[in-house]
Amino acid sequence: MKFESITIKDIGKALGLSTSTVSRALRGSYEISSETKKQVLEYAEKVNYRPNPIALSLKERKSRSIGVVVCEIANNFFSQAINGIESIAYNRGYHVIISQSHESYDREVVNVRHLASRSVDGLLVSLSCETTDLTHFINLHEKGLPIVFFDRITNEIVTHKVIADNYQSAYDTTIHLLRNGYTKIAFLASAPFLSITKERVDGYKKALLDNGLPFDEKLVKHCSHGGMIEKEIDNAMTCLLKLKQKPDAIVAATDRITTCCLITIKNLGLSIPNDIAVVGFTNSNIPELFSPTLTTVRLPAFQMGQVAIELLIDLIESKRPVTDFETKVLQSEFVIRESSKPLLVKS
Repeated sequence: MKFESITIKDIGKALGLSTSTVSRALRGSYEISSETKKQVLEYAEKVNYRPNPIALSLKERKSRSIGVVVCEIANNFFSQAINGIESIAYNRGYHVIISQSHESYDREVVNVRHLASRSVDGLLVSLSCETTDLTHFINLHEKGLPIVFFDRITNEIVTHKVIADNYQSAYDTTIHLLRNGYTKIAFLASAPFLSITKERVDGYKKALLDNGLPFDEKLVKHCSHGGMIEKEIDNAMTCLLKLKQKPDAIVAATDRITTCCLITIKNLGLSIPNDIAVVGFTNSNIPELFSPTLTTVRLPAFQMGQVAIELLIDLIESKRPVTDFETKVLQSEFVIRESSKPLLVKS
């Protein structure tokens, strides 16, 4: 049985009123008497009448919906960012349509085209690990669709962007490990062309150079699927542990990579931090439950989602073309725990 919603025409027929009178009454028009308004509103409430969003979107040329493109909702960072997005969107009268690329460029393209065909008013985007060709976004941007990038951004499109202090966070974690006696620090990163990877590796490099240590490319391993394929982490760890000068510490630079790294270390029978220290970029709520407890960089995911959606809605609702754009950098939280405690000097 097909569901059929109540229409203005149905209300008019039931009350013996014209469709235009019902419409004006629902809008609170001064042309309609208070008695008629009361009659219409009470009946509309009784029959659970709701305005047709498709009809409204055609009339207003707005869908009141926003497309969100992320790699994976199950990722702690993105689930928190989406919560931030929704906390603002619904209060400002917008619905959120979420799509997952699962780190696939092809799927990202399909998702973006589908969202555009649904006439979303704007897009919030965090790029997939495979995305190097931005044509699907550039075409929409040039046609006037508002787009804001967050976390994984691009410089090829001039618009608002929201990121964490990736460079500074990686710098601080590396300095922390160096001060605790670790000198062979490995870096497990995501795809090399992602903005977050470049920023974090640059911060790591600078910390080494500031302490008179050379940057060793062999100690940096890129996981092209961002930790979604556990075998990538296993292979990276195997390569690192086969080095003549094995690493004594690891910075795991994304949520998924951190989780997989810990699993691999456990499966190899290694002890943290006695065999190898670990600092992880993770928005998991349970680092204190790990044994040992995990030193973490916690990214401002919820706030990032809120800031990004505010910027996007401002673009959508602006009465004039926006020409001044900004990149907002939000501060992360660095929490020191047992997994990176000072290195024990072996006699």
